[in-house]
Amino acid sequence: MSDDSQARERGSNMSTAAEFYAQATSRNIGLVNESEQAVMQRSRVAIAGMGAVGGHYLLALARMGVGHFVIADADSFEVVNLHRQAGAFVHTLGRNKAEVMAEMVREINPAAEIRVLKEFVTAQNMDAFLDGVDVVLDGIDFFQIDARRQLFEKAREKGLYTITCGQLGYGAALMVFDPQGMRFDDYFGIRPDMTRAERLACFSVGMLPSLLRQGGAVDSSQVDIEREKGPALASAIMLCAGVATTEVLKILLGRGEPKCAPHSFYFDPYRMEYSRTFCKHGRDRLIDRLVRKLAFLKFAGLRRLHNAEREAVAAA
Repeated sequence: MSDDSQARERGSNMSTAAEFYAQATSRNIGLVNESEQAVMQRSRVAIAGMGAVGGHYLLALARMGVGHFVIADADSFEVVNLHRQAGAFVHTLGRNKAEVMAEMVREINPAAEIRVLKEFVTAQNMDAFLDGVDVVLDGIDFFQIDARRQLFEKAREKGLYTITCGQLGYGAALMVFDPQGMRFDDYFGIRPDMTRAERLACFSVGMLPSLLRQGGAVDSSQVDIEREKGPALASAIMLCAGVATTEVLKILLGRGEPKCAPHSFYFDPYRMEYSRTFCKHGRDRLIDRLVRKLAFLKFAGLRRLHNAEREAVAAA
């Protein structure tokens, strides 16, 4: 018998599916009511990426009682993931992240419906990935800026709210994009003629109220742009999960209008600081462009990536 079958059998042996779900989510009641919990059970959430934030999003929502998911990731767990990724254990090393995370959800809710894509979200599979979902969570690796841009634009076309919550320094930066509101590229000041390095700088600056302050928590010598790695703490990843999944709950239950872009939010528990910003015309002001230039000075890898792309275009 497969692991999934065993999990389902254990759940069915405890009680009927309805009784099991009611008991498993009973401590939610009081913060949500019974009818709202039923909405959570019927809801479907898409999460692109099952690594750091994405895996924690999935488990938090499963424990909150969301009953349907679409998840995607082509990567497998490695030793370097053990310090922050929800599905990374010695016994899961070498296994596909989406597959492992689906198994973990079924250990929480054997009746959960999970559509698993053991591939990255791309322009080719994005329609299928977003089919029938109620809200979208961005768990894409920080450096994959163009896949992220495509996801937000496609979700907008389909009328879906999309949430991104980035682990930056010791804190979490939250943004929600309304399908009727400001576009991802417009908020971050991303233009088609920019290099990938410039697009990454735009995204970084746009997520933080002050890159000069919050970005100062990061040792720039430990950021390797070319190898796409940088410092991260499990505490900040879990903070992102708490922040983003609470926003999912509010959207699914229709609890007021979400504060969407051009609003942004950042909480740094290390400094005990909370910032909220509102940039009516997005983050392409003079001060934002200056801070992006400073990011190029601070992170040599950004400069090398930018120059390499410009040279490749010139040589083509």
